[in-house]
Amino acid sequence: MTVSKVVRNCADVGAETRSRVLARIKELNYQPNWVARSLAARRTFMIGVIVPDLMHSFFAEIAKGISTSIRPLGYDVVICNSEEDSAVESSEIDRLLGRQVDGLILASAQPPSATEAFDRIEARGVPYVLIDRRFPDRAASYVGADDQAIGMLATNHLIERGCRRIAHIAGPEPNPGSGRLKGYRAALAAAGLSVPESYIVPATDDASGYEATRRLLSLKPLPDAIFGYNDPTAAGAMKAILEAGIRIPEEIKVIGAGNVHYSDLLRVPLSTVDQASTRIGQQAADILVKAIGAKRKKPASTLLIEPTLVARESTAAR
Repeated sequence: MTVSKVVRNCADVGAETRSRVLARIKELNYQPNWVARSLAARRTFMIGVIVPDLMHSFFAEIAKGISTSIRPLGYDVVICNSEEDSAVESSEIDRLLGRQVDGLILASAQPPSATEAFDRIEARGVPYVLIDRRFPDRAASYVGADDQAIGMLATNHLIERGCRRIAHIAGPEPNPGSGRLKGYRAALAAAGLSVPESYIVPATDDASGYEATRRLLSLKPLPDAIFGYNDPTAAGAMKAILEAGIRIPEEIKVIGAGNVHYSDLLRVPLSTVDQASTRIGQQAADILVKAIGAKRKKPASTLLIEPTLVARESTAAR
């Protein structure tokens, strides 16, 4: 049992004992039999994580938060990329269930009315936690940023900088794009501002954000600020603005959301809203581990993490 506790990095083993066990493990080149452990515990000690885009640093940071929380508890993490495709996600869910994972964490790409994928998880009795994308009709735990608060925080920052013609590059519905759009509209309404519907254009990444901004730059009057629903769309917006010979932030201010790792390295450092992505992963992992260890099914919980503003050069006062 002492060796087992050392292998699992349990805290209730003394330093001297731990050192002796580790030395003996090294001497014997001992490797734990994880299959035997799984059979004895009736668990695989594997967690499945499915995200839509591992190339997006937001989801990479979430995965990092999950891993750093789960690994010390003796779990392995299997990370899958759904490529924002509901069919691929559904296939990955079946694959992970087939591998007998103890639980799942999902940033789901399923349509709002989808139920089959979640029904299959629940039919197997596997606990799961939703992150980033909410499905209010499902009785599942959820961890994510408060998207409406993100929209309000970003838009209010632009208003406080003196902007009055604020355009929005809107993300896909239902979420998080819809929540940020609601926050954008609410902030404008609270300030007594209105903009034409043509100031709201859809996009998902830097390439589509670039094209969306080119359309915005053809409008009269020209927007004096752009709020991209995420940092990649805002980065695409800045590329289009600078190519057009328009100065940032003197003529148009730009803000994104996500605080991705390159935001402060752009030609004009990008103001953004930090979603605490690593913390989202850590909290989701904590909820899932408790659900796995519970003797009875725990009621679903919702944890909304408040965003914080990160002001940089792209919205500086001039």
